[in-house]
Amino acid sequence: MTGTGTDTHAPLRVGLVGYGLAGSVFHAPLIAATADLVLDTVVTSNPERQEQARAEFPDVRVAASSDELWTRADELDLIVVASPNKTHVPLATAALKAGLPVVVDKPVAGTAAEARELAALAEERGLLLSVFQNRRWDNDFLTLQQLIASGELGDVQRFESRFERWRPQLKGGWRESGDPAEIGGLLYDLGSHVVDQALVLFGPAVRVYAESDVRRPGAEADDDTFIAITHANGVRSHLYVSATTAQLGPRFRVLGSRAGYVKYGLDPQETALREGRRPAADGNWGEEPEAAWGRIGAGESPATGGGSPVPTRPGDYPAYYAAVATAVRARTAPPVTAAQAAAALDVLEAARRSAREGVTVEIPA
Repeated sequence: MTGTGTDTHAPLRVGLVGYGLAGSVFHAPLIAATADLVLDTVVTSNPERQEQARAEFPDVRVAASSDELWTRADELDLIVVASPNKTHVPLATAALKAGLPVVVDKPVAGTAAEARELAALAEERGLLLSVFQNRRWDNDFLTLQQLIASGELGDVQRFESRFERWRPQLKGGWRESGDPAEIGGLLYDLGSHVVDQALVLFGPAVRVYAESDVRRPGAEADDDTFIAITHANGVRSHLYVSATTAQLGPRFRVLGSRAGYVKYGLDPQETALREGRRPAADGNWGEEPEAAWGRIGAGESPATGGGSPVPTRPGDYPAYYAAVATAVRARTAPPVTAAQAAAALDVLEAARRSAREGVTVEIPA
């Protein structure tokens, strides 16, 4: 590891590539909230975003090109790639070849093969490579993990997960592009989150079926997708990602042999970050009101008051970067590994093929 990584007292210096939505709303604030990290350099060629970065972080250095990072790699300890999807692999490759650990926003690559090639390069260089899967630290996901571990649901049989929005008008930009090189569309955007969560909860996928549509006039990329996963342990996951849902369903509906858990609404951390709130200054970070808690029960509908409320654990996005800093220092496994990201990409690729060909796709063990 380069730079101050050998000094256990100085914070690790971070170079952040990209200052759009991902860089400015998620990564920069969370890096700044981590005691063992300092935002050293922001890379963006957009003059407005350069000024935004300087205004929000007066001590930060701003560069127009990532090439500047590689020329002074000895002054940095970690690179975060938060640029458009198609740049993830080349930028992560350049960072690793420069001798720098890397965090890459999801999806790490367009294919599982590319993800595994990156993982091999990181292992060869003895460097950390992690993927930013912040939704593992959503309040509802942490609560569901606790419920499963405690046995309150019994044996989970079916997992329904929805990341739905009502956005009938296109916003434009590469995320809605139909060019395969852009790696746009909801399958790889929100689908990266819901698939990763399903695999964390229930293990490897052995079979995938998907339906993927382009609903909105003028749209080029999928904006309404359904993925069904059969896990090796027999659990079935039904995952929905959509920008065209006029009536939103529950975020989670989890059915077990003893009870079920139903939870509506999204974790509040993204909204808080978009509004400019910061973890270090918010004593109630990640918490939600009792009215938003999910319910657990059997034989009744939560919509009519059935079951009992389950206190939602606070969400904790800052935990991701705290764990990354620890992993860089100790040269241990990061909180999200490239191998896990590749397994999720196996599912996403299978889903894309299933939707295109109208078939169920087997995933080799």
